[in-house]
Amino acid sequence: MINQNVDFENPKTEIQCKFGEAIRELRISKLLTKSNIKGKSGKSFYEVFQFLLLLVFQNCNLYHFLNSKKKDTAFSKNTYYRFLNNASFNWVRFISLLAARVTACFDKLTRPERVICLVLDDSVIARERSKKVELLSYVFNHVIGKTVKGFNLLTLGWTDGYSFIPVGFNMMASAKESKRIAPANTAIDKRSNGGKARKNAVLQKPEAAIQLIRNALSAGIKAGCVLMDTWFTNEPFIANILAEGLDVIGMLKDNKQRYIYKGKKYNLKQLGKLVSFHKPGDILFSIQVRTGKQNIPVKLVFVRNRNKRSEYIVLLSTDCTLSSGEIVRRYGNRWSIELFFRASKSLLDLGSEFQGLSYDMTVSSTAIVFTRYILLEWLRRKKNDDKTICELFYVCCDDIQDMELTTALRQLLELLANGLENRMISLTSEVKSQLINWFVSQPAFIQALCPDFGWEV
Repeated sequence: MINQNVDFENPKTEIQCKFGEAIRELRISKLLTKSNIKGKSGKSFYEVFQFLLLLVFQNCNLYHFLNSKKKDTAFSKNTYYRFLNNASFNWVRFISLLAARVTACFDKLTRPERVICLVLDDSVIARERSKKVELLSYVFNHVIGKTVKGFNLLTLGWTDGYSFIPVGFNMMASAKESKRIAPANTAIDKRSNGGKARKNAVLQKPEAAIQLIRNALSAGIKAGCVLMDTWFTNEPFIANILAEGLDVIGMLKDNKQRYIYKGKKYNLKQLGKLVSFHKPGDILFSIQVRTGKQNIPVKLVFVRNRNKRSEYIVLLSTDCTLSSGEIVRRYGNRWSIELFFRASKSLLDLGSEFQGLSYDMTVSSTAIVFTRYILLEWLRRKKNDDKTICELFYVCCDDIQDMELTTALRQLLELLANGLENRMISLTSEVKSQLINWFVSQPAFIQALCPDFGWEV
C-alpha cells in the first residue's frame, strides 16, 4: 500500500522516490516536450506536473494544500491553473506516447503467443452542480438510467490479460448542440491543440472511437482485436474496425440486426431457438453466420446467463477460427476497463479533483489521472513480475530448471537401485539386461548422476 500521509518537505518520501524513479525510467520529461507541454524559458512546467501528479496522495485538493502550512513548498495558485488551462498542450498525444512506451516494455515480458487486446468503453463524468463549464452537456448515464449534466469519457485501453493501460481518451460533449448547456470558447484558436480537442469533443461516438483506435495504432501500440460492449457491437462499426486490420469480439443485444444462416435471414431471438438449455456447462451453442448487409463472416457464441440460467448472452467474434471457449476467455478481459473506471473515480479523483470552467482543465486533469494509473501499473508490474530483473531472471530460471531435472533423475535412479539392492523389486535376468542396456544408452550427463547404477543392477 502507498502511504498517503506524505510530507512534501521531505524529498525522500516513499511516493516521491517510487514515482520519481518511474518518471525517469519512462523519460516522461521528453514525452511532455514532444506533446508541447513545456513552459517558457527559465520556467519549467516539469515540476508543476510532478506536483499535480502526486497531489492525490496528499489526501487533499489543490485549494486545501495551498492554504495549509506546506504552501511554501509549492508554486503559486496561478501557476497551477495556467498549467491546467493551457490550450496549446496536447494531452491526448502525451497519453498515447506514454502508453506506447509502457506497453512496449510489457510486450517483452509476455510470451509471443499471448493475445493482446484493445478495450473500448465509455463512462459518464457527472458535473451536476456546474452550469458554466465549457461544453457541459446533458448525457445519459446507463448506470442509473437517468440523464445528467457532465461529459462522456470515451476511453481506449490496452490489456494483455494481466495489466491494463489506458492508451487514449476523448472527453466528449453531446454531438447535438441543443443538448449542450454551455458553448465552446470561441477565443481559442481552432488550429491549436485546444481547438482541435474541442472539435473532436462534439464528434459522433463511433467516429471518435475509430479515431482513438487509429491514434493508438499510429503510436505503435500493438493489438490483435478490440473488445466492446453491446453499444459498439453493430455491423457498420465492426466493418470500420476490420478496415483498420483488427478483429472484433463483442457482446450483442437483441435488436433489428439480421444474420444470414443457410441462405435465410434471422435475428438473435430466432437463432436463439436453436439453443438447448439442458446442455451442461456455460457455453450452450455456437454458430457461424454472416451479417445481413455487409456480409461479414462472424461466429456467434451463446453463453448461459449465470444470473438467470434460463436466459443467455451472445458474443460475436469476427475471427471464426477461434473456439467458443477462447472467445469467452478473451472477452473476459474487457472487465479490466470497468475496474479502471472504478479505481480512477474512487481512488484517483477522476472528474472530481479540479472543478475549473474551461474544457482544457477538464482534459488536462483527466490526463493526469490516466498518468497516475499508468505509473501505478508500471510499479505493480515491476514489483510482481520477476522478469523485470532482466537478464538475471533468465539466468536464475535456467539454473533452477537444470537443478530440478538433475535432482529428479538422481532420486529416481537411486530409488530404483535401492529397491533392487534390498530385493524390494524383483527382476528377471532378461529384464535386468534390458535395464542395463537402457542406462548405458543414456547421455553421459545422466550416467554421471548415478555411476554405480549399472553395476548395482
